[in-house]
Amino acid sequence: MTDPRQRGPRVSWAIPLGIFALTFLAFLPSLWNGFVDWDDPLNLTENPDYRGLGWSQLKWMFGGNNTNFYMPLTWLTYGLDYTLWGMNPAGYHLTSLLLHALNACVFYFVALRLLRAARRGEPARDSALRAGAALAALLFSLHPLRVESVVWATERRDVLSGLFYLLAILAYLHSLEPGAAATPRGRAWYWSAVAAGLCALLSKPMAVSLPVILVLLDIYPLRRLGSGPVSWLAPAARRVWLEKMPFVLCNAATSTVALLRLGELIDPTALPPMNWLGRLAVSVYALAFYLWKTLVPWNLSALYEQPLLLDPTAWPFVLSALTVAAVTVIAVSLRRRWPSLLTVWLAFVVVLLPVLGIIQIQSMIAADRYTYLACLGWALLAGGILASAIEAHAAGRLGKRAMALIAVVALALPIGLGGLAWMQTRVWRDSETLWAHTVAVTPSARAHLHWGRSLIREGKPDEAIPHLREALRLRPGYSFARFDLGVALEAQGDLSAAVDEYRAVLRDRPDVANVHYSLGSALHRLGRPAEAIEQYEAALRLEPTFWPAHVNLGAALAAQGRLTEAVEHYREALRANPRIAVAENNLGRTLLRLDRPEEATQHFQRAVEIDPRNADARNNLGSALAREGKLVDAIDQFEAALRLSPAYAEARSNLGIALMRANRPVDAADHFRKALEINPGSAEAHNLLGIALARQGRMREAAGQFRDALRIKPDFDQARANLGQALAEERRR
Repeated sequence: MTDPRQRGPRVSWAIPLGIFALTFLAFLPSLWNGFVDWDDPLNLTENPDYRGLGWSQLKWMFGGNNTNFYMPLTWLTYGLDYTLWGMNPAGYHLTSLLLHALNACVFYFVALRLLRAARRGEPARDSALRAGAALAALLFSLHPLRVESVVWATERRDVLSGLFYLLAILAYLHSLEPGAAATPRGRAWYWSAVAAGLCALLSKPMAVSLPVILVLLDIYPLRRLGSGPVSWLAPAARRVWLEKMPFVLCNAATSTVALLRLGELIDPTALPPMNWLGRLAVSVYALAFYLWKTLVPWNLSALYEQPLLLDPTAWPFVLSALTVAAVTVIAVSLRRRWPSLLTVWLAFVVVLLPVLGIIQIQSMIAADRYTYLACLGWALLAGGILASAIEAHAAGRLGKRAMALIAVVALALPIGLGGLAWMQTRVWRDSETLWAHTVAVTPSARAHLHWGRSLIREGKPDEAIPHLREALRLRPGYSFARFDLGVALEAQGDLSAAVDEYRAVLRDRPDVANVHYSLGSALHRLGRPAEAIEQYEAALRLEPTFWPAHVNLGAALAAQGRLTEAVEHYREALRANPRIAVAENNLGRTLLRLDRPEEATQHFQRAVEIDPRNADARNNLGSALAREGKLVDAIDQFEAALRLSPAYAEARSNLGIALMRANRPVDAADHFRKALEINPGSAEAHNLLGIALARQGRMREAAGQFRDALRIKPDFDQARANLGQALAEERRR
């Protein structure tokens, strides 16, 4: 009789391929989602550093000098996305979805091996185990709690780290196959597990739980450490512990880097104060919360905000503590009859431990994404129950009705979860949809803050202001909300009110460079350059490499005629970040004013290389090339600027001037006319059109243009002289 485990590849792969397809289908709406205004701007849409796979990008990814946790492999996938898709969000979502669907397949094989290990020494139908593994994979992959990890572009790290985490477990299980241990094949599988574990850590530091999970699996279902705690320290168990040393060393190396980065990222002043009892209450609450949402995945939210005033004796925390205690007591009491329950419970706690709030690193009390790996055990437990039921039915120990009921539940659960996942995926369609849902489900000051921010980015400051004021009502003194209120007021054009809000923030937070910078920007726009310069300088005292402050300070100094100082600040900005198109462009413009066109040309060219779609940089490059007498190249740049921005009146006029110098007055006149269509009140454009017409011998029309120029600008001496010459030439005719 053929061992069912030796079936052909067609049967072996049919189930995982079906799992892949169902998972892909459930999250399909994500391909029509955009980026959202929650870390996506910081990490992706406003971050040029990851874009590509060149040496500069790789150095940034692996150097640790980036805006997020140390996760170079995740950045690599973003760099690949940019190479393939540019900034099309569909491509980024497709990559995350493919990774998640692949994780479901890998988990199927992990579950199958663990279910077989649990049945070791007992008769087991392979079809029952495959059904259980398939259910486990689907319960994991289709659960709505997965949505945040899969469809939020910033959380690519979850699905990528999850892939390597699962591959590490699978390789570890392969290394322990009968006959594989201490053989080249077994060692290859073992070191593959170590390598995959390291890759998981380099994708997201939360994978530190892997060696502990492997030890739990060694206890059960692999039974490699004996039957009780006494045997765990016996000489026979030494090898099992030594096997974990490479994993622990990888943890130590990557955790050191991660903790250093975390120290830079955390703003302690943004966290609500909390003693150890409060932290313990939050941790217990989070465990119970994740259990509840696993069982009842309804009203999921992007943000579960921690209350500002936390009372550990309040009923939600007491009930959570009782729930956690009850589950622990049940799992321990059933450890001999049902050891898998205790293993799953311990694995659940271990995976979540870094984010339970014992060490305070954030103001959220929970987050759906943290369950990505933590809930694997519960899915496997459900799969094991189904496998046991099928075996019991085949052996006559379970009746038809009971089996039919279990089968219906096993079919209904993935369908129901998949439907909920589909709906939750649509919540992440765009920023406004996301934050509207979040405010409806879990209203908080921070949710209103993010909704307000998203509206500001969408150019809707009028709609943003009520949300920012609501955030301040819910949380008085919320400096982030007050700052963003200033940003919204500035975008609305109410610069004086914006200045008041920025100053209010600085009274509480005088050490934040960005607030000084924003205040300087508003003052500059109010025509108060001296005060603006003071604020930019204050920002740079706090943060000497804050390149936006260097750029704006350079612009303010240039406006005062302090060109040499402006040049130095633009250079400082470029030393801090060599890929700032606006700094290169402004530096070139200032060098032109200093009559250094060759240097200016180099910087304009660099600005165009960094941002090929920067019409202003192309216009300025054209002006510099024209100053050098390179008219053909200058004309090319002006035309490129106009392709990018057809309504760019200055580029129209500059192109006309270059065409005049190239002895093409007819073409020049066409562009001057278009410039006047864009800006009819431009005396300069009327004067230039008059010159072009005069060059064609059309003196009467030319005189009309010079008169229009003088009507707009009566003291325009050049237009007056040109008018006199045109009238004299007309009389001679």
